[in-house]
Amino acid sequence: MLQERIDIHPTHSHGDLKLRRGNPFPFGATMVPGGVNFSIFSSHAISCTLVLFQKGALKPMAEIPFPEEFRIGNVYCMIVFDLDVENIEYGYRMDGPNNFHDGQWFDKSKILMDPYAKIIGGRDIWGETPNWNDIYQHRGRIAYDDFDWENDRPLEIPPEDEIIYEMHVRSFTAHPSSGVKHPGKFAGIREKIPYLKELGVNAVELMPIYEFDEFENSRPSPITGEILYNYWGYSTVGFFAPKAGYAATGKLGMQMDELKTLVKDLHKNGIEVILDVVFNHTAEGNEKGPTISFRGIDNNTYYMLTPEGYYLNFSGCGNTINCNNPIVRNVVLDCLRYWASEYHIDGFRFDLASILGRDPWGAPLANPPLLETLAFDPILAKCKLIAEAWDAGGLYQVGSFPAFGRWAEWNGKYRDGIRKFIKGDCTVGEMAQRIQGSPDLYAAQGRAPATSINFITAHDGFTLADLVSYNDKHNEANGENNNDGANDNDSWNCGTEGWTDNPEINALRSRQMRNAIAIMMVSQGVPMLLMGDEIGRSKNGNNNTYCHDSELNWLNWKFLETNADLFRFVKNCIAFRKTHPVLRNRNYLRNQDYAGSGKADITWHGTQAWNADWSDNSRTLAFMLCGRHAKEATEEDNDIYVAMNMHWETLWFDIPSLSDGKYWHIFANTACASPEDAWEPGSEPILSNQHGLLVGDRSVVILVSQ
Repeated sequence: MLQERIDIHPTHSHGDLKLRRGNPFPFGATMVPGGVNFSIFSSHAISCTLVLFQKGALKPMAEIPFPEEFRIGNVYCMIVFDLDVENIEYGYRMDGPNNFHDGQWFDKSKILMDPYAKIIGGRDIWGETPNWNDIYQHRGRIAYDDFDWENDRPLEIPPEDEIIYEMHVRSFTAHPSSGVKHPGKFAGIREKIPYLKELGVNAVELMPIYEFDEFENSRPSPITGEILYNYWGYSTVGFFAPKAGYAATGKLGMQMDELKTLVKDLHKNGIEVILDVVFNHTAEGNEKGPTISFRGIDNNTYYMLTPEGYYLNFSGCGNTINCNNPIVRNVVLDCLRYWASEYHIDGFRFDLASILGRDPWGAPLANPPLLETLAFDPILAKCKLIAEAWDAGGLYQVGSFPAFGRWAEWNGKYRDGIRKFIKGDCTVGEMAQRIQGSPDLYAAQGRAPATSINFITAHDGFTLADLVSYNDKHNEANGENNNDGANDNDSWNCGTEGWTDNPEINALRSRQMRNAIAIMMVSQGVPMLLMGDEIGRSKNGNNNTYCHDSELNWLNWKFLETNADLFRFVKNCIAFRKTHPVLRNRNYLRNQDYAGSGKADITWHGTQAWNADWSDNSRTLAFMLCGRHAKEATEEDNDIYVAMNMHWETLWFDIPSLSDGKYWHIFANTACASPEDAWEPGSEPILSNQHGLLVGDRSVVILVSQ
């Protein structure tokens, strides 16, 4: 016991501060009895100095060089005792070679942020202009965790039962019409949980909530004069720290608790939390970008470089993280484990995830170590892993992403196929695949229908209202001469570009939006709804609003009143999906009768029952799901029939007859005016003619047997 007491005594001092050699793991700043353990890795630095600030001070209070004996391998680790942890900010100076062509950027004049910092100061209040004379812009702070989770745990909703709502934290409640106490904050979302429950979604996918700098590349708009920001946040400063500017308590440094409270309350209401994570690049940009963290700590470990020392740019954002370097791989793994364990996060969507499968020189790997590691990690075992299966370097892997039996994908081919079909392109063969969960993409690899995250719109691109109102993007407000954003949107303005008072065009647009929602909610796979599509949110034809802190991005809650009929339709479609397990199968439909019901699990029809028109010029398709085959014949459900007429004329559809004394009832008919466009599940009226029905031009009808 005497020896133990001697060992914990400080062995070094720096002014009034007492020090001893620390623990190499975990990396970052960790509270230990009587002090804080600081640990940071660099394989090429020749020395490291810990820099301590009083919170908000412009000059350091202490700079403590790590004694050589405090270095273990390539890790500098030190315990500093008796710090006032609530009022301390910390960073590092690294010294070492500075040779651009060797990829070395060491500069001991710069103070570097700890990449493992759990709290980051410097951008505590959203949009508050920083002090550009501050020598240390993004400041690591020491996290103290005493949060009471009250027995909360991740929900582990089966993937096939998920309905995802993609949203931006600030945009969701920043508009004055939101009426919340803390607009644009984590706390603001809590006030809108009843809305999410009423809508019926059971997962929210949050666009980046890691610490980022909204002032990165900020500039006045040449059109409006308003300040353009790094608004979406796809440019990470710190991977472990929630964004202070998204917290009403950010100035107090309590963003961790505010976010955890949001997660806990969402879980109490049956809603999972999925984080949109960006491990493909950082805010340090290219050769002209700022030195914040990785660049000054160990540049050629953390980034992909050319032989000449330049940054490879598969992200389109200046640099590319060297994800399959073992050191960097561990950073990603540590980060995700941290969010899963400390914040009870239910899943992760990986931005430009194809980059995660490239080797250090940019070539695609057959079996990427990082993707395999994440797939088999025991802590992440129940987390949803969702890939955006492409990158800015042209690597498109929808259907071929290295999944290791675990990864789902944003199905870009579903998006494109549905968009084309509803505007009248003849794609019925592809539609049959997309409706079944895209077995043509995933079945041969042994992947389930829930591999396919089915979406028609997302943050990047048109909203649903704009998809049916604009043929072309209108991004002039971004200040890039309308050169940014995708040019191929598969959109159709229904006859007039932009907003119009023409009642016929507006009726068609309304019908087209309902068509898209209806088809998505009866497709196998996992539907994902974009924030505001349920109430007709528009971005005025701008398909790349990455820089706007304005009504172009904010959700205008007045639309909940003006477009109440659309909200009702979407809400009923979601409820219908949740009511019927036949729409949420774990495995692919077989196009066979394996339940002895007398009909296959799915059958295909056209204007004639049992006779689909698969010709190249067909714009009609219908299908019937047999309820006896729900969840692989383990549950009993109603039969469901869906007729889709994307022709410009009303057509008669013969419908398959029912047996066992059941009759077809109408759940949805997008050609009808509200409230007859969709009924609450269980209240569907009987179809007057059980042999067939007229399906209006460019409309969808959904029947259910009862």
